[in-house]
Amino acid sequence: MSYQEAFEFWLQDDYFDEVTKQELLAIRNNAEEVEDRFYRDLEFGTGGLRGVIGAGTNRMNFYTVRKATQGLANYIIKQNGQDRGVAIAYDSRRFSPEFAKEAALCLCANGIKAYLFDALRPTPELSFAVRKLGAIAGIVITASHNPPEYNGYKVYWEDGAQITSPRDHEIIAEVNAVTDYHTVKTMDEEIAAQQGLLSMIGSRIDDAYMDELKKQIVHPEVIKEVAKDISIVYTPLHGTGLVPVTRVLQELGFENVYVVPEQADPDPDFTTLEYPNPEDPKAFTLALALAKEKHADIVLATDPDADRLGIYALDTKSGEYVPFTGNMSGMLIAEYLLREKTLTGTMPENPALVKTIVTTNMADVLTKDYGVTQIEVLTGFKYIGEQIKFFEQQHSYHYIFGLEESYGCLAGTHARDKDAVVAVMCLCEVAAYCKKCGMTLWDQMIKLYEKYGYFKEGLHTVTMKGASGAKAIADIMAAMREKPMKELAGLSVLAVRDYEQNVITDLQTGEKKETGLPKSNVLYFDLENDSWCCARPSGTEPKIKFYMGVKGNSLTDAGERLAALTQALLSAVPHLS
Repeated sequence: MSYQEAFEFWLQDDYFDEVTKQELLAIRNNAEEVEDRFYRDLEFGTGGLRGVIGAGTNRMNFYTVRKATQGLANYIIKQNGQDRGVAIAYDSRRFSPEFAKEAALCLCANGIKAYLFDALRPTPELSFAVRKLGAIAGIVITASHNPPEYNGYKVYWEDGAQITSPRDHEIIAEVNAVTDYHTVKTMDEEIAAQQGLLSMIGSRIDDAYMDELKKQIVHPEVIKEVAKDISIVYTPLHGTGLVPVTRVLQELGFENVYVVPEQADPDPDFTTLEYPNPEDPKAFTLALALAKEKHADIVLATDPDADRLGIYALDTKSGEYVPFTGNMSGMLIAEYLLREKTLTGTMPENPALVKTIVTTNMADVLTKDYGVTQIEVLTGFKYIGEQIKFFEQQHSYHYIFGLEESYGCLAGTHARDKDAVVAVMCLCEVAAYCKKCGMTLWDQMIKLYEKYGYFKEGLHTVTMKGASGAKAIADIMAAMREKPMKELAGLSVLAVRDYEQNVITDLQTGEKKETGLPKSNVLYFDLENDSWCCARPSGTEPKIKFYMGVKGNSLTDAGERLAALTQALLSAVPHLS
């Protein structure tokens, strides 16, 4: 069916409601918009759905959500998991509650029990709930930190992690097999509840989640000692973090926690922000203003579904607030946990830290220093969550910490996805420990640089929308694969890792070996002087991402090296201009 035929089908078929048809009639004369909405089905990828909200096959709407859920339901039935049920959570975005209910009622109509949270909750709590309830799967309706026009649909399996291979491909096949909207089931909410198929999740799971979070604290006595002295500013960026973050900090004893009032309440339009992403410095504008007023030690922001954490910390020497990357905040927590667990004798046998391939190489030096095994996985926190499952199944390692460069980390195994709530808690403990020692988080970061090296990383993202953009991204990756770079910014390329072809090529010897990781459209270049770069299409947005990392002799030197490498890489990428 062509995109124009699909458009006409949605306009004429009785399955689609009048509101949807009116929206489509309004764009009927906009050929480019019609094509973008109908040139494909919104792809159900390895993480689920994510797209712009609106009518059409390439949009997030009631029909695409219901269709995806029917495919998931068909898979669950084949696994005989219908009696175990599916846990469902949602964030503060437009239509999140409605999409969550649509998914629940589709599952119920297929005889699968649905556990639906009674209000918005963070993504990591959904991960926790799946295991706590013994559910076969989980769904969370969120577009994470994407702009307001987006929403999404992520699928988790019984271990609490997002679906990975081969299960992800099996579920994708079931979703893609649902081609007739009329075969998608749904049922009345009241009848589903009466039949015991729909259950609401309330405070019981919240309380259990809080209990698990607090088990990650190493020195509760230190928090109590400085609770009156340390000042914390926090913004949930209109998302799900407000209740769990303020609750856990209060229960730990922190007394001076100031929430940015303009960004406290859920707001699907994110009216105080251009972009609800804690990686964006502009997202901190209001928080930094409040921090200066309150003389805060640290400034924290969680994204709308509270799985990513961004921070600023006071530099007492300059009186300014310094931004921390996800690599920096992750290293602060990781180093603290490894150091204090070692000193207190609470480090388990065979400890392991898990990071993604584009995460800072400071982790390599840190884990070696403490005798902790480091395991590297593909980009995406689901692969870190998967390692926890492997550790438990194989009785091999004890998971201590996991992190990725994109502001996500996890201490403990209560969840199997990145958790900004536990990250806030852990980082506030680190800040309290530093306060007790007469230091700031920035002072501690400088100590880590001086001990392990001045590692610095960067990310450059290029947006390429629509069908033409998707082709351009594919062309860039194909060209880089066909003619790999040999030198960048005066640095020789030592090896090329092609994760799609599952081969690492040593450019000096010509030797080839397997990557040892699942197939993924990623190219990674190992360079001289502890430098590297990487290219990969985004799995959730119409973007291609370029990652870079260097090791310098000082903060200034590292910054100059990174700038030179970034410029050289972008100049060398074919078809980019």
